[in-house]
Amino acid sequence: MRLLSHILALFALAIMAAQPAAAQSVLRDAETEAFLREISEPLIEAAGLQPNNVNIVLINDPSVNAFVAGGQAVYLHSGLLDAADSANEVQGVIAHELGHITGGHIVRYGEGMKTATGITLLSMLAGLGAMLAGSGEAAMGIMAAGQQAALGKFLAFSRTQEASADAAGAEYLSKAGITGKGSLEFFGKLLSMEFRRGIQQNDEAGFYRTHPLSGDRIAKLKEVYVVDPAWDKPPNQEWEAKFQRIKAKLQGYVAEPQFTLRDYPESDRSTPALLARAYAYHKEARVDRALDAANALIERAPEDPYFLELKGQVLLESGRPEEAIVPLRKAVEISRSEPLIASMLGHALIATEDEANFEEAEQVLRAAVGRDRYNPFAWYQLGVVYAARGDMARARLASAEQQVMNRQYPLALRSAQAAEAQLPYGSPDWLRAQDVAMEARAMMDMLCEMDRANCDKRRR
Repeated sequence: MRLLSHILALFALAIMAAQPAAAQSVLRDAETEAFLREISEPLIEAAGLQPNNVNIVLINDPSVNAFVAGGQAVYLHSGLLDAADSANEVQGVIAHELGHITGGHIVRYGEGMKTATGITLLSMLAGLGAMLAGSGEAAMGIMAAGQQAALGKFLAFSRTQEASADAAGAEYLSKAGITGKGSLEFFGKLLSMEFRRGIQQNDEAGFYRTHPLSGDRIAKLKEVYVVDPAWDKPPNQEWEAKFQRIKAKLQGYVAEPQFTLRDYPESDRSTPALLARAYAYHKEARVDRALDAANALIERAPEDPYFLELKGQVLLESGRPEEAIVPLRKAVEISRSEPLIASMLGHALIATEDEANFEEAEQVLRAAVGRDRYNPFAWYQLGVVYAARGDMARARLASAEQQVMNRQYPLALRSAQAAEAQLPYGSPDWLRAQDVAMEARAMMDMLCEMDRANCDKRRR
């Protein structure tokens, strides 16, 4: 029954992929999100999609992976950005994932599972018939053969989808005028990882893979890329410089400080190194060293909102919110009220515990959630300031917004219902409370359908 277990595990993974953000931690950073939007926009347009409708989401996961999971969103693992050496390599991955979106592969995944499940059930029925006829060995052989066939059918379906996404990704890179060299370089990294893990590159090993053999993928894509007019086009140096900043910043944030300080020693005075060390020192509570790095960056570019944001973050999270307000206000102004930076300013204003700052905090946070509703931290802070100002109806609505995003559906339902009961009838906030309540109730019903045994427990 081992093959059957393998198939069911693959099915479970496919179902879990439909709710990626629910199972993993999303990393949000204003500079990183702006960069990913910038490098993906020409590819999204080449794919015939609207940039405003496609999200590139960064997941805090050290594995080298990327995926799509319903809707128009590409999920990149932090380990993928760490493994990549250039923005062009990341673009190759994004182009491939866009191929899955335009191909409707998540929707069609059920086709592959349905076919494999049918083969498995038929083989089990046939095996059961043989068993009832008194041939136990024949029954086991029939079921094992059926499970083997089902697994092969499912994996072949998956490999076909991956090959299709490879071809689509190459097409989008070409249409966008972006070289495929980065794509090949990244596939080369994957191939090296497979060799280090002892994964064979032959047909027998390929049978059990969800993806085509990396060596085959490189060979096929190279034929397409080298004849493309964009093959010898030099990389966008502005993108490459931004990528090095993003990569250093990410390592400083997610890696242990000793590793960051090893990779970006004090002798390295480059901008990426200063960014990485600022975060490493901040994680070690070496506030003065972190501020020295942040100030050195601001001296180089006084109008860079992300450097000002960094200084404000270090000050705020070190218990100095009053000092954090000045750089954060300037960062919000320069970035034209970028929602994530504005959320941090709102937090700093509230953290001063000075009621004179609460009106500004409310304005800043309302503007932030108005431009980015999917920010539970901003909703939480807005709830705090509403409660401090005695507006409990809107405080409960803000709590409901935050809770539904954190998948606390029973709490979200209760908060939304309480807000609805107190808000002016027919007002925009009253209508929004109804929407949140309906969303929470619908998610609870869906989860109950998936897991009847724990349904009552989940509703409490």
